[in-house]
Amino acid sequence: MKISIITITYNSAHSLPRTIDSVLSQTYPDIEHVIVDGASSDGTREIIAAYAKAHPNVRWVSEKDKGIYNALNKGIAMASGDVIGFLHSDDVFFSPDSIGQIAAAFASSEADVVYGDLQYCRGEKVIRRWKSNDFQPSALKFGWMPPHPTVYVRSKVYQEVGEYDEWFHISADYDMMLRIFSAGYKTQYIPAVLVSMETGGASNRNTKARLTKTQEDFLILRKNHIGAGLLTVACKQLRKVRQFLRKEC
Repeated sequence: MKISIITITYNSAHSLPRTIDSVLSQTYPDIEHVIVDGASSDGTREIIAAYAKAHPNVRWVSEKDKGIYNALNKGIAMASGDVIGFLHSDDVFFSPDSIGQIAAAFASSEADVVYGDLQYCRGEKVIRRWKSNDFQPSALKFGWMPPHPTVYVRSKVYQEVGEYDEWFHISADYDMMLRIFSAGYKTQYIPAVLVSMETGGASNRNTKARLTKTQEDFLILRKNHIGAGLLTVACKQLRKVRQFLRKEC
């Protein structure tokens, strides 16, 4: 089973090597690393080129894009793996066996979608742990979603549900999760941290971004005919409170 890991990046010379090294350190043998760069000007392109020259499993492109989700769609189109997942340019796998655990879950369960737990860090300090659980369709009405950076799907899933909706600027990942998890695919939860993610991101940049995310979440729920609008959005936000109480690794 070939697994494609997609990393999108823009002017990330300070953090990208750590992310690429995290992929290269995985013990699972059949990995393709697809890197989509948005025409960086800080040396990122040269870093990627050096890694690609030394490691033939690294494929990449560097060109202007129309935002995060346009870049993710480019990565999906480039990926040739049986399974596709994402690792952003500030993030790392929790252990060298993270992809091995994902591959084993696909093999043992014959699932179409596999996901696990996520921890948010600031440097070496764990700020928040997103512990998920086994998926129940009714949970979507109460704001449930899995940690997007831990979600790996068979390539056929993207062929069937389509691309990320680039109309949304912040919450297209939530839209994609709702589309996938409401479509009846077989899922498998791994009760372990798979990815360490740096705090921050587009949705938490400032008050305006958080308001935009709330508005987009509401529209996404209406688009997918799930939940009770603002009540479901509120439930989604409340789920985060418990995550800040879980800081153990």
